[in-house]
Amino acid sequence: MAQRKEIVDYLSGYLKVAEFKDYCPNGLQVEGKQEIKRIVAGVTASQALIERAIEQKADAILVHHGYFWKGESETITGIKQKRIKALLAADINLLAYHLPLDAHTEVGNNAQLARVLDLKITGSESVNGVNNILWKGELAAPVLASDVKTRLDQALGRESMHLSSRSEQLIQTLAWCTGGAQGYIQNAADLGVDAFISGEVAEQTFHQAKELDIHYFAAGHHATERYGVQALARHLETKFGVVSEFLDLDNPV
Repeated sequence: MAQRKEIVDYLSGYLKVAEFKDYCPNGLQVEGKQEIKRIVAGVTASQALIERAIEQKADAILVHHGYFWKGESETITGIKQKRIKALLAADINLLAYHLPLDAHTEVGNNAQLARVLDLKITGSESVNGVNNILWKGELAAPVLASDVKTRLDQALGRESMHLSSRSEQLIQTLAWCTGGAQGYIQNAADLGVDAFISGEVAEQTFHQAKELDIHYFAAGHHATERYGVQALARHLETKFGVVSEFLDLDNPV
């Protein structure tokens, strides 16, 4: 068991929250009970995750995608009202960490994806003022693009999309950024890597992959961002003695 403030303050330092200019607030987004014994972790604070957390008698929900995104309506109505009302009624804390969880060198989404895919990390880059967000690494030996796709599909349990460049070279060096980072394909190409892995894909990504002569793999926004929040929840178990459970609510996107 731990105090809410103790956990929130610790995570603020551990994830270096103050270093990020994000699209949403990082940390405690909805305040619940002061004492935290049980944490339910998930990728997104959807209504389904909240309801499952209530069933599990959780004291806190820990997610990568929380609420209060820039550009959305500031009113507490509709879906947002229903979600927040459920959290307040159950006295459940909502903790959300977006870019800080992508970038962290140990429990972050990018670091954990490298572990899942058995990639050797060789460095990371800043993009648009966000430090440590585009990662690079390599495979133990050059392999065919089809072998990279197979590795992704098997490791993540879903069908990835491969957009091929015009060349047929083997792949050994890669860059990656989890989630909706298909817009970083130019940054990845500038690193001189053979392939770029992210979560989502856009219409223009097809043309960019060909014209930049780079292989692109869209492996799923949800699928590529399942691992950071799990690692962070395990870290909190060790640090504070709380109990955590990761709920992987299926999302094909």
